[in-house]
Amino acid sequence: MGSTERTKQYLDYKGITKYKFCNDLGFSNKFLDNSSNMGTDKACKILHYFPELNSEWLLTGNGPMLKENTTDVVVMNTNRKTIDSIHLNQEIPLYDLEAVAGLKELFKSGKPQRVLDTIKIPNLPKCDGAISVTGDSMYPLLKSGDIILYKETEFENIFFGEMYLLSVKLNDWEEYITVKYVQKSDQGQEFVRLVSQNSHHQPKDIHISQISALALIKASIRINTMM
Repeated sequence: MGSTERTKQYLDYKGITKYKFCNDLGFSNKFLDNSSNMGTDKACKILHYFPELNSEWLLTGNGPMLKENTTDVVVMNTNRKTIDSIHLNQEIPLYDLEAVAGLKELFKSGKPQRVLDTIKIPNLPKCDGAISVTGDSMYPLLKSGDIILYKETEFENIFFGEMYLLSVKLNDWEEYITVKYVQKSDQGQEFVRLVSQNSHHQPKDIHISQISALALIKASIRINTMM
């Protein structure tokens, strides 16, 4: 059995159609018709898109199909001139964002009943809280289900070009919560540009008055579980 056949075995296991697989990864629809081993570039793309997949199994057939339970922690926004102090031990609340009316309300309240769990990771910068990510706007750096750890801040303290969790008001009764790079806008100092990691999402310029809450992303957690 070659790596292409093992890929089809994984797709069957996950219930993913061949069409969706090829469409999502930009492969030819006939890609999986070849039963021989695939090229390294294709294998790397598959492994990047499906991080739970065991690379040794895909390439050689040895070992389990899926990785053992692992947790990847990535510290972000570390290229500033200012250096955050590292906390040897801290307990970071993981909040249920769906239980609050919005990010601003969460920052103001931080009520214990909205805490799903407590995250304990040594040697991280100070964090105020954590939430789970939804959507794919920051893929592949962040994927839906990842956990982001944040530090609340004000717009006056913003570092342009870095990644933020923010709440954007669309009108008097509607807002959305998103994770984006915040950059300077060509429309002037009263505007900022929100930029996604995913190239399929277009940048958007918004007036700074639309930002109702803001937090700098300090780290992300991705849990690779045995399904």
